[in-house]
Amino acid sequence: MDTNLALILVLTPLLGFLVNVFFGKSLGKTASGAIGTVAVAISFVVSLLLFNQITSTGKGIEVTLFDWIQISNLKINLGFLLDQLSVLWLLFVTGIGSLIHLYSISYMHDDENMHKFFAYLNLFVFFMITLVIGSNLLVLFIGWEGVGLCSYLLIGFWHKNQDYNDAAKKAFIMNRIGDLGLLIGMFIIGSMFSTLDYATLKTAIAGATNLNLPLLSLAALCLFIGACGKSAQIPLYTWLPDAMAGPTPVSALIHAATMVTAGIFMVTRLNFVFDLAHDVQNVIAIIGAITSLVAATIGLVQTDIKKVLAYSTVSQLGLMFLALGFGAYEVAVFHVITHAFFKACLFLGSGSVIHGLHGEQDMRNMGGLRKAMPITFWTMLISSLAISGVPFFSGFFSKDEILLTAFHHSIQLYVVGSVASIMTAFYMFRLMFLTFFKEFRGTEEQKHHLHESGSLITIPLIILAILATFGGLISLPGNSWLNHYLAPLFTKVAGEEHHLGTTEYTLMGVAVLGGLLGILIAYVKYFKQDNVPESDENITGLSKVLYNKYYVDEVYDAVFVQPINSLSKFFRDYIETGLSALVFGLGKVTNEIAYQGKRLQSGSIGLYLFVFVLGMCAIISYIFLAQ
Repeated sequence: MDTNLALILVLTPLLGFLVNVFFGKSLGKTASGAIGTVAVAISFVVSLLLFNQITSTGKGIEVTLFDWIQISNLKINLGFLLDQLSVLWLLFVTGIGSLIHLYSISYMHDDENMHKFFAYLNLFVFFMITLVIGSNLLVLFIGWEGVGLCSYLLIGFWHKNQDYNDAAKKAFIMNRIGDLGLLIGMFIIGSMFSTLDYATLKTAIAGATNLNLPLLSLAALCLFIGACGKSAQIPLYTWLPDAMAGPTPVSALIHAATMVTAGIFMVTRLNFVFDLAHDVQNVIAIIGAITSLVAATIGLVQTDIKKVLAYSTVSQLGLMFLALGFGAYEVAVFHVITHAFFKACLFLGSGSVIHGLHGEQDMRNMGGLRKAMPITFWTMLISSLAISGVPFFSGFFSKDEILLTAFHHSIQLYVVGSVASIMTAFYMFRLMFLTFFKEFRGTEEQKHHLHESGSLITIPLIILAILATFGGLISLPGNSWLNHYLAPLFTKVAGEEHHLGTTEYTLMGVAVLGGLLGILIAYVKYFKQDNVPESDENITGLSKVLYNKYYVDEVYDAVFVQPINSLSKFFRDYIETGLSALVFGLGKVTNEIAYQGKRLQSGSIGLYLFVFVLGMCAIISYIFLAQ
């Protein structure tokens, strides 16, 4: 029964992919959208069944399909591990994934390749499920590479635009850099323990008497490099904002609930490895804090509505890694869940705005949409309140837990995280005021056609807004269902160490006041003073540096891309040309020898016999004289 459920869970999205690839165009847009959505919805129902079973029994489910690889004493099975962590991930991957598919039926209806889009979405969900439920690192790696491939296909879906193709290639290549680190980490762990299986690895580490901690720390660092690529941490973060090139449902799927959370999942899954690598944990916390602050500062001045949300995602992921660095895995998971709710709502809401404005993404050309698009406005407002940490929305509880954890471990990183959180509140309400308040700044034609999106777009927004409001109830201070649920996976639960006292209430008040301060500044500047960001050519000073993202892309281009391109041109123009001349020269010599040999063939049989007799006489004479 468990094996059947696991197979239905994994293979249903794959089946949806195959149907849409081979028959989607002939079935029509509505049918292809329905097939893709139902496929993921079935996986969501199975996830609910598995969640109910695991919650009631308190035990995980292991499914081994077959022995896969055996080299010497290294044995790897193709199997699934359905425990508290994987099923929790499945719930929001398939649940929010279903809503995004439903949303896409309307959003992508005018696209001629809608069937292909749903095929890619289904394949993406298939690989994400594989990543989450794999029982070992190699199965995880299959899903890890699969979502990387699908992100390339989806980001560059509108491939007639070369900029979109470049964004897709950038995401693919930068993720490959991180994946090399992941592979090295896997090789080290495999060589140390002769296994990549999670359960066996955990037992081996717990029972080891002479553990090589420096080598294990190196493996943990390499694994974290892989997480940096997939979850967009410094220095491998620049691909994520460019991923906005894809259709908005892709942005929601990649940025909210699936691909970018893979690094968080992997570190949490291997918590027993990272708990022994304290230096690496410090690196994770520092990188997370810096990423959170840097991305937040860039988000302050962006004018593309999706770019603001993209840098917000990078910043929030940084906060999650900050918690992971302190060993507060359950706190990071909590923020992953609440972030999936409000960020998916924000991205889909931005898509509703873009849809209503016929592709316009620049907030300088928006404004006044509150009355024309009330459902989009209220759902995005709720999610903005949640991400800003306003009581008592979901983000208030999860972000407060992260900052509380940071305070108990490092005052410096707590300050960095707090400043990033204040900036988050500012740029989110900057987005809200520029988009929905004051007068409309677009064209008359856009103004004439302003309207609320259809029900297939607004229903997912409403559901996500409700989750963004009440999602924090799963982990209330002092009464955390989530901590209790995840307790079997961790040797300690950091969140249980926090008891609400004077310090905790004070920190909570500081966090709330910080968020309200950010909202107030945005209100004064963009509502009261009615400021509108300047055109690109008029941006100067620090704002220009932030608007151009600290010129990190330009630095990468100068340091890595251009030298590699120059080296490639050198090999093409000189080395390859010289080798080609050599190869073609050998061919010409061979041709000439063959031509001369061909001229010896006169066609006279008598001449051939005469030469044959002379040859035989010469051979016999040589043999006779040699004796």
